[in-house]
Amino acid sequence: MSSFVAEVLASSGKLEKEDIGTKISKLARRVEEVKGEVCDMINKKYEEFIPSLKNGENLVTQVDGISMEIDVLKSQIENEVQRDLRVAVTEFSELKQQLEKSTVLLSVLTQLHEFDTALETHHQALFEKNYIKSATHLNKAQSTLTLLKSRKGVELKMLQVLHTELIIQKENLLYHLGEEWKQLAVWSLPPSPAPTKAEDLFAWTLKTELRLCNMQSKKKSELEPLLVSILQGFAILGELSRKLKFFSQILMKYILKPLVHDPSLDVEIELQTHDAVLRFRPTEKQSDHASPTEVYQKVLTVLDFLHQHLLCVSQWDSVICNMKQDVILAEMLGDMIWEDLSEVIIKNCLVYSIPANSSQLDQYEEVIKETDKFEKKLKEMQFLQDHSTDLLKYARNVNVHFASKKCQDVIVNARNLMTSEIHNTVKITPDSKVAIPKLPSLGLVSRAKTAKTSAIAPSSMVSLGNGRQLGHRTLCVPTCRISESVQKLVELAYQTLSEATSATPECAVQLFYTVRNMFHLFYDVVPTYHRDTLQKLPQLAAIHHNNCMYIAHHLITLGHQFQCSLPSPLCNGAATFVDFVPSFRRLGTECFLAQLRAQRDELLERLSTARNLSSLDDVDNYSAASKAVRQVIHQLKRLGKVWQDVLPVHIYCKAMGTLLNTAVTEIVNKVTALEDISSESADCLYSLCKTVLEEGPQIFQPLPEESRNKKYQEEIPVYVPKWLKFKELMIVLQASLQELVDRWTDGKGPLAEEFSPIEAKSLIRALFQNTERRAAALSKIK
Repeated sequence: MSSFVAEVLASSGKLEKEDIGTKISKLARRVEEVKGEVCDMINKKYEEFIPSLKNGENLVTQVDGISMEIDVLKSQIENEVQRDLRVAVTEFSELKQQLEKSTVLLSVLTQLHEFDTALETHHQALFEKNYIKSATHLNKAQSTLTLLKSRKGVELKMLQVLHTELIIQKENLLYHLGEEWKQLAVWSLPPSPAPTKAEDLFAWTLKTELRLCNMQSKKKSELEPLLVSILQGFAILGELSRKLKFFSQILMKYILKPLVHDPSLDVEIELQTHDAVLRFRPTEKQSDHASPTEVYQKVLTVLDFLHQHLLCVSQWDSVICNMKQDVILAEMLGDMIWEDLSEVIIKNCLVYSIPANSSQLDQYEEVIKETDKFEKKLKEMQFLQDHSTDLLKYARNVNVHFASKKCQDVIVNARNLMTSEIHNTVKITPDSKVAIPKLPSLGLVSRAKTAKTSAIAPSSMVSLGNGRQLGHRTLCVPTCRISESVQKLVELAYQTLSEATSATPECAVQLFYTVRNMFHLFYDVVPTYHRDTLQKLPQLAAIHHNNCMYIAHHLITLGHQFQCSLPSPLCNGAATFVDFVPSFRRLGTECFLAQLRAQRDELLERLSTARNLSSLDDVDNYSAASKAVRQVIHQLKRLGKVWQDVLPVHIYCKAMGTLLNTAVTEIVNKVTALEDISSESADCLYSLCKTVLEEGPQIFQPLPEESRNKKYQEEIPVYVPKWLKFKELMIVLQASLQELVDRWTDGKGPLAEEFSPIEAKSLIRALFQNTERRAAALSKIK
């Protein structure tokens, strides 16, 4: 063992790798030997029981020695071998980093070479007008520059120079492409701004022209047109969409929109040697709006012209253009213009082709067919994709649009009637009827109901019992005058509801509520629009009163007449206008009552100038009182002239009776308020009252055609409650003291019926002097 340890310890300096391995192997073998000896000794000691203490001590000494040798060797390995290993790894890492830097530098130089080569190729291709190759290499240079920017350590200033150069070259290519495009698609546009006058605008529009010069390039193969080269150049640079967008905007503004708007415009195409020209030409104007067929034909002519001479590109390489699918130029342009074009065609053409009456709906099928053909043709030219569009949906929804247009027309017509003059009137009699179109048959149930009703009331007279019958004019409108516009308004309501009975359920509901909205509109518009005239002119107030009552009269049964012919839920009781009736009656009544109050105030104001009817023996006082009474009579007669032929007889009598009653009441009150009435003043008062008594009833004289209603005018006390009191006052003014006592008759005579005891005593005190006879007479009036 000592020789082995000495051999190991004798080694000095640097240990080579092979020496360390040899020594480790020897040491391992020696450990195995010691292990065998240890095991052998343990067996002998614990199994054979042989005293071996001495031998054990020797083995311990050997193990300790080997352990020391192992520790020395481990220390040597850690201090020398690992130090040399770290130095080697460091040197290797530095070499590796140097290699990587060299590799990156080589890659950057390669990419710079590729960038320069791409730009050089671009310059050469641009010089040869090979725009596809030029744009492709510009894209390649762009990709190379992007990779360079992602590299670390590349000089920033150099990248900025390369980026600027690339932008300059791209703009240079776009400029050349733009110049070539301008020569291929030449627009001749009218000067801006557009004129405002219609005749000037038409001449201005005719100046628009589009010339397509589809020539082949002299620098390229005859198989590749210049147009393809230009368009693919734009596509490779990502500018094709923007270029077509600008082209589509000009196309819409100067060609397609004028063609749809103006029916007197048409297009013509002239084919020349290398050019194709599209321009406008004037045509004879048949109507204010062109038919859908004409518009479709004009639009197809324009789009077919573009499809043949500009957009039908067969040599198209989507791979070069870096696109996922083949580019269809017609489809791109169609996507750009279709939404605006559809909206223009709908608003300026299809809207006006919607029929105004339900009877014309069948004729509209031709418009639907033409719209379908129009879209199919556009799909064939690839302007549209294979799906339904808003244009065809609009054309097919004719029932909805018909209802909307019909409702709009109804409201517009109704409002025009409401804002027309009220004083244009027509006479309404109980025999007047509104012409109702024939309603569809209600079926067996309705006929059974009709038969049952006829069985109950076979004649036009309804029995009331006791031999009395209800007249055929019961619940009819009394004779009066209404505005012609209101009569047309009611007829419009009947016509609209009649059309609703034969329309689709959705259309019927819309038409029904349009009629309701029409009456809502009348309630809101007429009192506001005609406010001043209704307040100032009594005749118009009376006509408005009749108009409201006439409408309310028809609203009672309007819904019931059409209810069974309308769809659900209208036929289940929703079709009614009865809720409007109170409002319309109140509207007419309030307006007329306001006019009556104004006339009453005017009468009282005139009577206020009569100087309280006192001291009429004075000439000036009598003249003022006489003038006031004459003005009252004149005012009543004037109202009678403007109201008598307008209002129904009973309304006229009530209105005039109310005003006359106001006048006579005021006169009676003024006379009874006098404290002293001389005989001359009494005679003057009697003369004034006689004027009222004679001329007042004349306002109730019937017109010749009202002879059947003469009894209404003859019963003046019915409409003038104070008439008898007024006549009694006249008797008092001419009666003696005894005659007044006799007419009192202990509170049972005619004087007591009209005057209170206080009023009677006041009159006696004013008319007669204070004597015993007057005192005796006053004592009898209780």
